[in-house]
Amino acid sequence: MLSTIQQGPAFKDNLQQLPSIAGLQRIDLVDKTGAVVAEIENKPGKQGSLAVYQYLNQCFPALDAAAAEHGLAVFGEHTADARQRPGAHPNIDLLIAIAEGGATLRIETIAAH
Repeated sequence: MLSTIQQGPAFKDNLQQLPSIAGLQRIDLVDKTGAVVAEIENKPGKQGSLAVYQYLNQCFPALDAAAAEHGLAVFGEHTADARQRPGAHPNIDLLIAIAEGGATLRIETIAAH
């Protein structure tokens, strides 16, 4: 397991501390039945989320409330915006739901071919 970063209030600063997403095609978020409930692709506009979720996968055994809370802190100022505008940041909304008692998910990383 990777140790967690010392996150600050600015997402761009936190992002610089995260492992590279080079070679990663996408991340699948899988529920306890094995169903993929969400995916985050390695494409512009999603790469910050991809980096955060990959990092959470390397630091925590599952995407549970503790992992979600840490992820929300890493997203910095975007978390406050997501709370004010539900739906604007679906990958942060998912973390908020888990942190507030939603089901634990498994993170599966899919390498680029």
